[in-house]
Amino acid sequence: MSVLAAFAERVGTSGPVRVIGGETQAEVGGAPSELARVISAPSGIVAHEPADMVVRVLAGTSLESLQATLAGSGQRVTLEGPRGSTVGGVLAVGRSGVRRRGDTHVRNALLGARVVDHSGALVTVGGATVKNVTGYDLCRLLVGSLGTLALLGEVILRTLPVPEKSQWVRGDVHPSAASTLHRPVSVLWDGTTTWVLVEGIGEAVEVQLSIAAKVGILERVDAPPALPAHRWSVRPSAVMSTVREWDTTFVAEVGVGVIHASAQPPARAPDPGVVELHRRLRDRFDPGRRLNPGREPLMGVVT
Repeated sequence: MSVLAAFAERVGTSGPVRVIGGETQAEVGGAPSELARVISAPSGIVAHEPADMVVRVLAGTSLESLQATLAGSGQRVTLEGPRGSTVGGVLAVGRSGVRRRGDTHVRNALLGARVVDHSGALVTVGGATVKNVTGYDLCRLLVGSLGTLALLGEVILRTLPVPEKSQWVRGDVHPSAASTLHRPVSVLWDGTTTWVLVEGIGEAVEVQLSIAAKVGILERVDAPPALPAHRWSVRPSAVMSTVREWDTTFVAEVGVGVIHASAQPPARAPDPGVVELHRRLRDRFDPGRRLNPGREPLMGVVT
């Protein structure tokens, strides 16, 4: 029996079931039901095709081990997560890291997947290359669903080259100063200090760093600031007006619209249209609500 067939057999055909990985973001979307059977996703790297820039990996594989393996070929995936995260867990939560401005959303890394549906059947969605995929883009629908639509067993991820040089710099200036740079990977701001991540060919990075220095972003640092615990999303254009209303420390991802705050931001209800669409999707993909019961993608999941 194949690894994926065995995974589908463990999921079974009835009764509530939930899949766990590193459980590094288990609080996202609410507490899982204690009535559900707990299983783990399979782990391991199935195949890496450096020339095609794709990797096939089982969902329970740790993100750290995947990145370490890919680094041997000078490649990486654009997934980010806390230490101990699994590939499937990062995709299920669907939160992009601070590199999103340059790397784009985490869902764009997922090309294809083999999943187990509510009936216990193995289903293939997407494919190894974008041009070979037809029909609805179900892969992107699964990212951020917290495993409530289908359970990830194996995924095909797009890889990118590891940049020749990567450097964070900071300065006590307004983040608008970073507009003088060419496509920075990340721009962060805490109300006083701006951090910028510049990557690429070594000489090109040095040119960008000299431009940053001229506008006051000149201190080279090893890493971005620590991010406060709570996460909130707004329109990118509304970041400045939003943080002015908060009496809390924060780090904003400029140009993306994600704000990390030390206190829980004001509650807001999801758009009714989004709630209805979400209900209809759940009705179609898991009418019995047996997949990861208790988890709610509309609670606290910020893209």
